[in-house]
Amino acid sequence: MITLRKEDGPADLAGITHLSVGVSWDPSAGSSGGLLGIARRKKGVDLDLLAICMQGGDPVRFAGLDSLDPFQNGSVVHSGDEQTGAAAGDDETVHVTFDSVPGPIDSIVFVAAAFKKGSSFEKANNIAFKIYDATGGSSQQVAEIWPSMLGTENANAIARAFRNGPVWQLEVLDRKGKIKQGDRQALLRFAIGS
Repeated sequence: MITLRKEDGPADLAGITHLSVGVSWDPSAGSSGGLLGIARRKKGVDLDLLAICMQGGDPVRFAGLDSLDPFQNGSVVHSGDEQTGAAAGDDETVHVTFDSVPGPIDSIVFVAAAFKKGSSFEKANNIAFKIYDATGGSSQQVAEIWPSMLGTENANAIARAFRNGPVWQLEVLDRKGKIKQGDRQALLRFAIGS
């Protein structure tokens, strides 16, 4: 088992062959009560989890939105787009099989965003990012990141897995920022930190 905190820096993933990152949230009624509040909770809010695969600091593939298996080999696979936050457990998940990730990929940045127009972190309650060791077919949670509810940002770089020689490492980023909704280039620039 590994323990992950932003303050501790990167954790060594030696022996971990499969990793999953999930995001969950609950729909919010916002400031609306009564029937309008019930309708808003039922409609939910659409947040998106993405795994952005980097080569030499440039984003070259991603899993999420409409791309569920970007390498077509099962190495980085997205569970699909949950559009309400009403699912039990994690709403969206990315599964990574490190041994199958193509050699030129040197890091994977996991980002959650209110990407689609009209979506917002402010329309969601209880947002949580979870990281699992999924080695051996079981799934053991090794970290949970709860982002601050303060601010009006609409994106969060959750964590980054990266190669350090033959071993993968994982660091918690928990870096919030603002992107232009619906703009894939803005999302990719945010993921690389620029």
